[in-house]
Amino acid sequence: MSRTTLDTPPTAPDAHAPLSHGLKQRHLSMIALGGVIGAGLFVGSGAGIAAAGPSIVIAYAVSGLLVMLVMRMLGEMSAAYPSSGSFSAHAERAMGPWAGFTAGWSFWVLLCTAVGLEGIGAAKIVTGWLPGTPEWAWVALFMVVFCVANLAAVKNFGEFEFWFAALKVGAIGLFLVLGVLAVAGVLPGTDSPGTANLTGQGGFLPHGSEGLVVGLLASVFAYGGLETVTIAAAESQNPVQGVARAVRTAMWRIALFYIGSMAVIVTLVPWDSKEVVEKGPYVAALDHLGIPGAGQLMNVVVFVALLSAMNANIYGSSRIAYSLVERGQGPKALGRVSAGVPRVAVLVSCVFGFVCVLLSYWRPDDVFPWLLNMIGAVILVVWIFIAVSQLLLRRRVEREAPEKLVVRMWLFPALTWVALAGMAAIFVLMARQPDTRVQLYSTGGMTLFLAAVGYAWQRARAAR
Repeated sequence: MSRTTLDTPPTAPDAHAPLSHGLKQRHLSMIALGGVIGAGLFVGSGAGIAAAGPSIVIAYAVSGLLVMLVMRMLGEMSAAYPSSGSFSAHAERAMGPWAGFTAGWSFWVLLCTAVGLEGIGAAKIVTGWLPGTPEWAWVALFMVVFCVANLAAVKNFGEFEFWFAALKVGAIGLFLVLGVLAVAGVLPGTDSPGTANLTGQGGFLPHGSEGLVVGLLASVFAYGGLETVTIAAAESQNPVQGVARAVRTAMWRIALFYIGSMAVIVTLVPWDSKEVVEKGPYVAALDHLGIPGAGQLMNVVVFVALLSAMNANIYGSSRIAYSLVERGQGPKALGRVSAGVPRVAVLVSCVFGFVCVLLSYWRPDDVFPWLLNMIGAVILVVWIFIAVSQLLLRRRVEREAPEKLVVRMWLFPALTWVALAGMAAIFVLMARQPDTRVQLYSTGGMTLFLAAVGYAWQRARAAR
């Protein structure tokens, strides 16, 4: 297995790549802040609450701690070596080209598929407002808008995300304020629910440990998307400072937005209320408070969150593809840059995403579910690559370029090993659940296939 020193990154001209640096600090700060408030939080948390009941707060706290450790590790490496390839470039530097190939292309498939899924989710909301309009046409419209925006200039992506994130942060901040006031019984027209919803309807653990496990797995995947800020940092005006600031504030953001809002929701609304799943937990909580139009307003916020995720994933997938090509691990056409933008990579990522949407209509019973299962556990695979890379690179950075350790992993290497143990435990839990077992095996198959292709590519290049 070939390795390279930190001073000579593996065939990766990221430091002088022709990408623009059009993202300002305000863009990066808001991308980091808004990236925490993703579609998974608004859309996916309802199923977690239905499975775990009030104990969903514990599930989000446990998975949140794991995500904090992963972000700290990724921040350490990204601050030392900002790269549009992020964890893929770090994995290559630590373990060899096969690792960067595997982590990068699996994440690219995940992001492109997610673009299509988020487009479908946003289209469903619009067709609820405008009945009779075709979903696919709305998805196509969203795809065209964000494709054009990402083709034009990176600052367009930054501006979209800045305002999307500002709306999401403002909305969830207002939700938390109203929720806390209602829990305290000081919101006009409401009475404090006390602990009735936390201890009633089966208690804090209504479905026992199995329900908590399902809620834990749902919460883990809700955190996906936090990696975008380390990808975007490479195109910012001050990447090291931007990454350092984003990572250092990750803890309070996760605690406030995820764990705080889950605690408010399960205190206000009975966990077994059908509205939690049908309308979404945030809409259900606001409707429960009886605030006129608040539930519908939250639907607008969910819609914006889905569009924001589409925009971010088109950007992230194109930059991951560009970085892979720059490191000799993909078709050269994807690496063509015009006006500081990898436009071919943007187009291909959008086309792949829209093909996923068409598959949801053409082959909803076989190909589409297979695709969803294949990407089901990719984020965990990426986190493992991040943790292993950080274990290997930390000592090398300390030895070769200690001044680059602007961000340091806490209690290294103990907490890195703790994080790896946590990821292994999640894999075991997934293997125990029938629904997630299929995802685990499908993702494992794709990962092994990509690793084999990446290793063969590495050996072929070494033999030249």
